[in-house]
Amino acid sequence: MLSCNGLILNYANILYDKSRSKIQSVQEIADELPVAPMISYFLCDSWYTSVKVMDSFIRKGFYTIGALKTNRVIYPCGIRQKVSEFALHLRKTDRAVSLVTVGGREFYVYRYEGELNDIPNAVVIISYPRESFGDPKALRVFISTNAGISTQEILDTYTERWAIELFFRQSKNRLALDKYQIRSRQGIERYWLIMSLVHY
Repeated sequence: MLSCNGLILNYANILYDKSRSKIQSVQEIADELPVAPMISYFLCDSWYTSVKVMDSFIRKGFYTIGALKTNRVIYPCGIRQKVSEFALHLRKTDRAVSLVTVGGREFYVYRYEGELNDIPNAVVIISYPRESFGDPKALRVFISTNAGISTQEILDTYTERWAIELFFRQSKNRLALDKYQIRSRQGIERYWLIMSLVHY
């Protein structure tokens, strides 16, 4: 999906091709995009915060802000650690831990800036909901390849990704895109077109 001045549009529907990985498909989408005329972001979940994808988007002028799996490795003070292991040592009273409000909810966050495997410099935000600080199941981690923006800006920008989740829900509920039983590529593409026309 592409967003500009509050308008969000679906950029591409791509059939899953088993001969290519999802990462390759997303890289191809990045390659098709025009160069961003201003600071722009690729927003993604943790499936797509790979070096290959982020590099594809940065070549087109898009920074990445995305979720990060908690087993990713960071190097605080030069020590190699998984984010989940590092997070166990955080305390609410640490000077580097702050409380931020995102979408009306409060989160304790820690901002790491530095190296990740294959990424020389990025910002990693380690966060817990206020009421669940220290609970490994509540741990959420985010990455930004733009180190020049604040923690608040990173988290606020990431919430704009919610539009894609709404699109998926509407595609299933209103367009029945999870119900069709067509196997041919041409049939699926025709079905998508017909259902989209009916919806709009």
